[in-house]
Amino acid sequence: MIKASLETGLPQSGAARNIILEQYGANRMSDQEQAEIRLAVARLKQEHADFDAAINAMMQVGCDQLRIQRMKKKKLAIKDKLQEMEDQVIPDIIA
Repeated sequence: MIKASLETGLPQSGAARNIILEQYGANRMSDQEQAEIRLAVARLKQEHADFDAAINAMMQVGCDQLRIQRMKKKKLAIKDKLQEMEDQVIPDIIA
């Protein structure tokens, strides 16, 4: 049995509540929130490109492999964060 909130009549938690909120747009981001995320995405893309250039330069100079691996790990973490933020702005479409 699903318990409903006395104030809203919506289920207090769970999938049923999420479906109802999504259908009525309660989970949508404001334009301001989307703009902030898009700005953060642009910054992360630039940081990712900077790491890529730095890694390539380090490889050409013959820098220590351990340093290069650490840089690559940081670059990958940036890429993961970037994907997470892009998914917030552009949700998957269930087909």
